[in-house]
Amino acid sequence: MKTCIVDSFTDVPFKGNPAGVCLTASPLGEAMMLAIAQELGLSETAFVQSEDVTGRFSIRYFSPKMEIPLCGHATLASAKVLFATHDLSEAQFTTVEGVELAAREVDGRIEMAFPVYGVRSAAAPSALLEALGLRAVENVAYNEETQILLLEIARAEELAALEPDFAALLQSHDAINGVLVTAPGTDGYDFHSRYFWPWSGTNEDPVTGGTHTFLAPYWSARLGKTTLCSFQSSKRTGFMEVELTDDKLLIRGEAVIVFEGDLKPMG
Repeated sequence: MKTCIVDSFTDVPFKGNPAGVCLTASPLGEAMMLAIAQELGLSETAFVQSEDVTGRFSIRYFSPKMEIPLCGHATLASAKVLFATHDLSEAQFTTVEGVELAAREVDGRIEMAFPVYGVRSAAAPSALLEALGLRAVENVAYNEETQILLLEIARAEELAALEPDFAALLQSHDAINGVLVTAPGTDGYDFHSRYFWPWSGTNEDPVTGGTHTFLAPYWSARLGKTTLCSFQSSKRTGFMEVELTDDKLLIRGEAVIVFEGDLKPMG
């Protein structure tokens, strides 16, 4: 089984968010996909299988802990691998929940069409804020589809300096998949973010495309813009451009294949 590691949302190796991509010839069991994701040890591994129609693929995503319904950086990584190994410049993916995702090459980048989600007002437990090292937040919201809590803070510098207590963070909430902290942008970016998800994945996801399904419309409403530049201020860092259309979110990013190999037969 052809297997790659791809650094997504970056134009240089060893930055952005690394994802595993496994091109499967036949369906794998969930236990096997989870075991492979644990073996690779990346935030997500995508399992991609052709649907016998040119350019159409099923895709499933696994963190080392569980199946993830939607993942932007692993979709970008999968498109990068397919475009490099197949005679394709466009691909259609169907997720385990039946969500249709499109990807295509545009001016040296990969553009993905994702759904657009909203948020509702929410509250953040004081223990969660303390575990993150936050003294004050500007706004708290929640996205139902991804079960992610959004916290807006005032300064990008404070965001970059966060050093959460992940053991305490994990104990501070029992009904979310992750917490996204965001701030107004600097250095030509419209907004910055970081995503912490010890409940369902690794402690911190280096660059997260899926959160932009609700983060992009959130900042679009704040800034009065439909095309925005996003920066994720994790240790690895990464960036993307997002554009809101009538019914879709377009995510544009770059990716670098850093490893190619064949996973040994199993069982």
